[in-house]
Amino acid sequence: MYQSTKELLDEIQKKREKMIDSAKMSGFTSDDTVRYSQELDKLIYEYQCSFQGDNRKTPEIRTNYKQMILIWPKQLVKV
Repeated sequence: MYQSTKELLDEIQKKREKMIDSAKMSGFTSDDTVRYSQELDKLIYEYQCSFQGDNRKTPEIRTNYKQMILIWPKQLVKV
């Protein structure tokens, strides 16, 4: 579906930004926010599957995951 890992990561970032914007405007449980979240989950799953069975790329996956977590705005994360 995607030409490269970079394109997939770019799409993940765009979808994450849409989800965050929707959550800010409409709330975490709005239909749009939930839809963006589900679409983001699918993209992340696709990204993870692209590395399945390739142990050499495991550190890259960890680094990218950590970067994704750090991008999430602090005000939206309430524990």
